[in-house]
Amino acid sequence: MKQIISRKYKRFILIFEITMFMMLLPIAYNFVPLNGGTKTFYMPSTDIKEVIHTLKKNGYEVTWVDNVMLTLKQVPAAGWYSIQADTYGRFSFFMHLYTQQTDELMDVVIYAGETKVELIKRLANDMKLDEKVLLQNYTALAHFKEADIFSGRYTMARKADENATIGYLFRESREKLEAFKKEYFSKKPDTLELKIVHIIASIIQKESNSIQEMPLISSVIYNRLKKGMKLQMDSTLNYDEYAHTIVTPERIKSDESYYNTYKHKGLPPHPLSSVSIDALKSAMKPVKSDYLFFMLNKEGTHDFTATYAQHLEKLKAFRTYQKERKVQKGIEQNIEKNATKKKPFGLSISRSAFK
Repeated sequence: MKQIISRKYKRFILIFEITMFMMLLPIAYNFVPLNGGTKTFYMPSTDIKEVIHTLKKNGYEVTWVDNVMLTLKQVPAAGWYSIQADTYGRFSFFMHLYTQQTDELMDVVIYAGETKVELIKRLANDMKLDEKVLLQNYTALAHFKEADIFSGRYTMARKADENATIGYLFRESREKLEAFKKEYFSKKPDTLELKIVHIIASIIQKESNSIQEMPLISSVIYNRLKKGMKLQMDSTLNYDEYAHTIVTPERIKSDESYYNTYKHKGLPPHPLSSVSIDALKSAMKPVKSDYLFFMLNKEGTHDFTATYAQHLEKLKAFRTYQKERKVQKGIEQNIEKNATKKKPFGLSISRSAFK
């Protein structure tokens, strides 16, 4: 009898211990530290594998239990998250992660023709970030010297750090690039092929922002390269610190770099600056033409010509317009100057009259 009671007692104790262990295990696990990960980061997808990858990439260890918690109520949506991990238990953190999307957002515009140095300085100023760290992150991800980040409007979290900011801009640009490659390449292009397209796109972008003109300018570039002609384009001299300077005859004579397409045949060695997707598409798909020249006209667009004689006519017409405009501007300035000298009509009353 004692043996039976003893066995039942032991069995009860065992069941009790197992039950208590099962009850205490979740409580204990809830207090396992989350580690100090990135506070603000971008979630690119609702795919659970991508969610877990993003969390791990940002310093959060994710176990199989955490995986279950992430899907128990709602998988986090794509977007920016700004989280306070210290205020949550482990279960609560993963179960309610979807609620921690931030609405503290700001729009950042990347301008076509902007260099990486200009972009980094602007980001550092607008988002109160470290310029050197931003540049280091940019350089670590870049394929080319310029043009890795496409022009356009990007929505950023105000609290994003240097790594999250640059990582997001590159991720968004790489997505656009992948879509472009699928549309315009029959097989996966290598880095050199992409670099050439980016260089041509950056020249087009510097010459014109007109979507209608871009394929025509692209055709001029390809036609001149095919004939072995020098490109002889001012835009190629708008590189690095000269990105927005006026190209003068003296500059053309003095610049010995391979960016000077008045002296050297072929393309410049690197993309000049950021480009738009439209410029990239034009670089890949120029219109068919026999154009070898293009010249600015008085409407602010370009005239395209096939012969040098035609080009000289357009050049002469534009210079005549510039002279006429200069004369007209001088006349207008003189009229305005003389008008300010004339005294307004009216009575001149001495102060002494009121004494």
